[in-house]
Amino acid sequence: WRLALARLRLTQGTMDKLQDMYHTVRSMDRRKAAHQLINLGMVVLSALMIWKGLIVVTSGEAPVVVVLSGSMETAFKRGDILFLMGGSTGPLKAGDIVVFKVKGRDIPIVHRVMEIHVK
Repeated sequence: WRLALARLRLTQGTMDKLQDMYHTVRSMDRRKAAHQLINLGMVVLSALMIWKGLIVVTSGEAPVVVVLSGSMETAFKRGDILFLMGGSTGPLKAGDIVVFKVKGRDIPIVHRVMEIHVK
């Protein structure tokens, strides 16, 4: 698995927008700036509470994952967002979709069981 990281390219248009935002923030009075900061904090805390709520509801540490490769193309396309729920604890069979983590990697792997080998 390779996770491609996008590079941030700062064009002149991007720099102009950043400068405009900076000057807008600098020109605010303290009360308006505090109001904006509180609103930002509420948005961040709401997102965190939703994430933690999904962890509790789904009984998993990663309730939402994004499909990174095309290996599941018939069922899921690259870029699809999957909501993971606690699955069955019964025996696996060919065709089941499983989620597992590899030691040392942070991203859970979603894959289809192709074949069951019995010892």
